[in-house]
Amino acid sequence: MEGRMDARRLYEALDAGRRARDLSWRQLAEQAGVSPSLLSRMGNGQRPDLDGFIALVQWLGAPAEEFMVWPDGTARSDRQPSLETQLALLLRARDDLSEADRNYLLDIVNATMRHIKADRRDR
Repeated sequence: MEGRMDARRLYEALDAGRRARDLSWRQLAEQAGVSPSLLSRMGNGQRPDLDGFIALVQWLGAPAEEFMVWPDGTARSDRQPSLETQLALLLRARDDLSEADRNYLLDIVNATMRHIKADRRDR
């Protein structure tokens, strides 16, 4: 399945945030750490590069998923990653665990989820 970024929605959110903070586009670019020309290109319908996208959603304080659209037209709120994926992301983000500890916990999570899914099929 391929997704895409809704550049127009991102640009509109940036414009709303810019207006709420009473900023010029140049000031927004400076605060977000992107070039003013990136914002100008976005205003003309072009998409930002990945680094620009990340900087802009961080400036907005919004999750990147808010600006994602799937080919079937469903929005972010209609999709949810699997529990295994959510737990893997949480465990990978922990810097107080060694890589071996993270892998061990992920193995336990995956084994548990296989058991749960098998149990559901048997019902």
